[in-house]
Amino acid sequence: DTAKDLSGSATVILVEDEDAVRMGGVRALTSRGYTVHEASSGVEALEVFEALGGKVDIVVSDVVMPEMDGPTLLGELRKRQPDIKFVFVSGYAEDAFAKNLPADAHFGFLPKPFSLKQLATIVKDVLES
Repeated sequence: DTAKDLSGSATVILVEDEDAVRMGGVRALTSRGYTVHEASSGVEALEVFEALGGKVDIVVSDVVMPEMDGPTLLGELRKRQPDIKFVFVSGYAEDAFAKNLPADAHFGFLPKPFSLKQLATIVKDVLES
């Protein structure tokens, strides 16, 4: 049984307001070949998305953040790129926020606390789905 290849070459925006968590995630994904852009808020994530000209394959975002939460961020990104791939990270159950999302929104869900391997796995799974 071969271990799943968790490497990738996609461009990721990682949105997390806790510096230590964000830095760990950036390291985990960068070491597997991803190009990772950081944002510490939903507002900043939109700025990064615009700066990259929308050349983003997947966004990994905390659900609960000041200013703009994850679901709002997904809504804003979908206006610009309807098929954007998205992973929500949350310490709360998925059904606590999923009901606020459009029915056709595709997203992965990563519960906190998570291992860096779990992060790499969900990113790969969502990219391939």
